Amino acid sequence: MVKSLLVTGYKASELGIFSLKHPGIGIIKKALKSRFAALLDEGLEWVIVSGQWGVELWAAEAALEMKSQGFELKLAVIPPFLEQEENWSEEKKAVYQQVLSGADYVNSVTKSKYSGPWQFRARDQFLLRNSDGLLLVYDDENEGSPKFLREEALRLADQEYYPIYSINAYDLQSAAEEETLLHQYDE
Repeated sequence: MVKSLLVTGYKASELGIFSLKHPGIGIIKKALKSRFAALLDEGLEWVIVSGQWGVELWAAEAALEMKSQGFELKLAVIPPFLEQEENWSEEKKAVYQQVLSGADYVNSVTKSKYSGPWQFRARDQFLLRNSDGLLLVYDDENEGSPKFLREEALRLADQEYYPIYSINAYDLQSAAEEETLLHQYDE
């Protein structure tokens, strides 16, 4: 049973999303909520993210939105180092602070500011050790930053029960088509 689900995926820039109002964000959040809802029925309690700008923050927002609708879901935000948002725009920092203020648990893997890529490896190992499964917004056709965590998760899954769920381009296309149909009936 997956009680604590690690969620990761592409950074916003890897998806070509540079605006907080991009319609793709809503589609990704819809797909995430759908997967969270299915896993809640199977015992999901925690969504865990490192708070990276992109899929991870949208997953956190989706979890918080579901929580506000009465779903029994908790959110943990565990960045690799302190002040990861330091160089973000004010708009992005505001979104991040809102997510942190709604989270049930916030802590960083290392207790210092960025000092090297080793902190990302430490983050991945810590988060994999402290979760029961992984939800990856990723498409094997388009490699990106989630590749490294995915490879670690696959190694872990070879050794023990560690389910890896994915939301790929096809799933996102289906969510987009569903959204389009819903809007056609609203008009």
